[in-house]
Amino acid sequence: MKKISAVLITKDEELNIRRCLESITWVDEIIVIDSESVDNTHSIANEYGAKIYSPDWQGYGHAKQESVKHATHDWILSIDADEVVSEDLKNEIIAVLSLENCADGYLIPRKTNFMGRWINYSNWYPDHVLRLFNKTKGGFNSNLVHEAVEVEGQKKYLKNDLLHYSYPTLDEYFRKFNIYTRMGAEDLLAKGKKTSLFGIFIKPLAAFIKHYFLKKGFLDGIEGFLISFLSSVAVMVKYAKLRELMKKKDTNT
Repeated sequence: MKKISAVLITKDEELNIRRCLESITWVDEIIVIDSESVDNTHSIANEYGAKIYSPDWQGYGHAKQESVKHATHDWILSIDADEVVSEDLKNEIIAVLSLENCADGYLIPRKTNFMGRWINYSNWYPDHVLRLFNKTKGGFNSNLVHEAVEVEGQKKYLKNDLLHYSYPTLDEYFRKFNIYTRMGAEDLLAKGKKTSLFGIFIKPLAAFIKHYFLKKGFLDGIEGFLISFLSSVAVMVKYAKLRELMKKKDTNT
């Protein structure tokens, strides 16, 4: 099998990182890019032999690409601290990287646990993410948020799930909600996007219809309704924050 470098970025992830690292003990190298953690993230990562680096924070895309640059091996498995490689996924990765002719990148279905329930619809599953790739063929883009791997070459889909323990409580959801909507607004501003009544009113309604009806969020019970509603609110808040940033920029100008 080809050698693998697992890469992840962290900030105060002591509640998640041990579960994550325990699921990737079979890889050949672990690279951690840490952003000023003040909890036990470092000590836990050291227990698993991870190589830890702390560059200046310039957004998620930049941080993840930094982890790739520090990787010794060509094959990269990118994982977040609140994710777990299932045993079936581990075996599938080992199998595909044992083939003589591999694809250049593999998209993995990600299943998210929201407030104790595994979500099967709501536009959250299957959430295919490109997380296994040959770094000679691609890497992460520089997006501040919603960063993604871009690969030039053949891409294939894996079948087994990457498990995502992202939102154990509503408190944790809203903590991330504030971060992602702010960074999403900053990203829109950097791209020259403008806010409008359409972005603040129509897009949120469209998001709810998409998640709850078109993507069958109603089959995920109360959690499906919450996901659909909160996703629509996130769109509204992101554009409202964009409007706030635009007004601040105009005032400074």
